[in-house]
Amino acid sequence: MLTLDEAYRRLLARSRLARPEIVPLADAVGRVLAEPKVIAAVDVPPFANSAMDGYAVRAADTPGQLRLAGEIAAGAASLPSVELGTAVRIMTGAPLPPGADAIVPIEDAQETDGMVSISGGVLSAAYVRSAAHDTRAGDEICLPGALSAAKIGVLASLGLGEVTVRCRPAVAILSTGSELVAPGEALGPGQIHDANGVALAAAVTEAGGEPLILTRQLDDELAIERALVDAAAGADLVVASGGVSVGRLDFVRIVLERRGSLDFWRIAVQPGKPLAVGALGGATVIGLPGNPVSALVTFELFVRPFIRSMLGLVGDGRLHVRATPEARIEKDPARRAFLRVSVWHEDGEIHARAAGGQGSSQLRPLADANGLLVVPEGEAAAEPTMSYEAIMFEPLLLDSYR
Repeated sequence: MLTLDEAYRRLLARSRLARPEIVPLADAVGRVLAEPKVIAAVDVPPFANSAMDGYAVRAADTPGQLRLAGEIAAGAASLPSVELGTAVRIMTGAPLPPGADAIVPIEDAQETDGMVSISGGVLSAAYVRSAAHDTRAGDEICLPGALSAAKIGVLASLGLGEVTVRCRPAVAILSTGSELVAPGEALGPGQIHDANGVALAAAVTEAGGEPLILTRQLDDELAIERALVDAAAGADLVVASGGVSVGRLDFVRIVLERRGSLDFWRIAVQPGKPLAVGALGGATVIGLPGNPVSALVTFELFVRPFIRSMLGLVGDGRLHVRATPEARIEKDPARRAFLRVSVWHEDGEIHARAAGGQGSSQLRPLADANGLLVVPEGEAAAEPTMSYEAIMFEPLLLDSYR
């Protein structure tokens, strides 16, 4: 069996950057810029403007009685000048008029019969947002990672209506197993609902890919072969669940060996030992275990970082912390374990407890967990006297929310 680190290295060596495409800025949330560095073409803001509703004045004229000489609304193109002894009513965001160097907030002044009374002195530049105080034309702005609302806002402030992003990698998802039926369909004898197809599709979307759920296939070698070959012709990555172990009807690995190539098979992790990685046509194929927990955990460890690497991103994008288990959690000493845990912060320390059973077919504890506790090879259990790495796939809990 390969170690996790060696399997991870060999898998990522297969990664190729997804091609770029141009999309409207409004559709770019969650996407990744093809080039994270953007050169600002304009100053932001492009002109000095008022930070408050109030009066534009010469600071040297305060305190005092000033004659009202006009009004400026946001978006105004024609601006009255502020001269000695005058003030101009101004709205938030409106351009600072010629001659003015400060703003008096409306609540700090009194306007009566065309005169503005200001009782206190005002400093120069008070409540004035200077031109380019956020960004100067020519600045290099780095926006790595998925585009958030704030990053979208920055791009919009620079005047960009569209951006060049990496295409979402097309990921075909194939569930195999004669016992599977679709969620929503009635179960017959010996059948179970296919949890893997939709769960893996959701995981692909979260990782930044574009999922395509294929028709489930029975444990039939020719049918699985046709499905894999067709999927590889139209996808960047094919993810299959089931059919990668040592059973007589485990055909995914066999098809890879016969029709494509098998780079490696079986890794020393718990859960998820029977993982197969290879190629078919121009696509990488990753065969995940059929048990739902094993499928999702190995997706987290391998498929998620692989998809991210195709977008030019490094690692799994998760928060990693150190946590101490509150009680002993047993594991297979021969493999690195990823235990489903609830992780919380209390009194300056981070703690973890088992979210439920650790069996690879027990999916509910994974839904109840917010992280995976990583316990190395050679250890028979996670011990409460030790701290371990925890991979957080949901937010860290506070004590009151445990």
